[in-house]
Amino acid sequence: MASLAERVKIIPRRLIADDRGWFLKAITGTEVDIPGHTGEVYLTMGKPGQAKGGHYHPEAVEWFTIIEGYAVLKLEDIETHERLDIEMSLEKAITVFIPNNVAHIVVNAGNSNFILLAYTDKLYDPKDTIPYSIR
Repeated sequence: MASLAERVKIIPRRLIADDRGWFLKAITGTEVDIPGHTGEVYLTMGKPGQAKGGHYHPEAVEWFTIIEGYAVLKLEDIETHERLDIEMSLEKAITVFIPNNVAHIVVNAGNSNFILLAYTDKLYDPKDTIPYSIR
């Protein structure tokens, strides 16, 4: 099996900024592994020192983009226990593809709230969200 770093995809994004503000495409519809149907798009906010997530999905896959603040995305393959930490911020705009069966938690490592934009290929099903503690 490929390593966690080989299966997770980090996609560079182009942040377009001017005097009015900024524009960022988090999902373009051309990503590898993106399904041909619509799943769910959601936002979540995390306060300084707090974490969001702490679970994995046996079926669903997700794409995460930070649109405000700074956070560390902590990943762990639930089968091999391989771990990967990815720093995320708007200034270094990336979208991270998270395969199924990879536990994830987003930790606010900054001094202000973070806002995370996410897309998942499946509609929410509590049976597909399994709590998991990443140490």
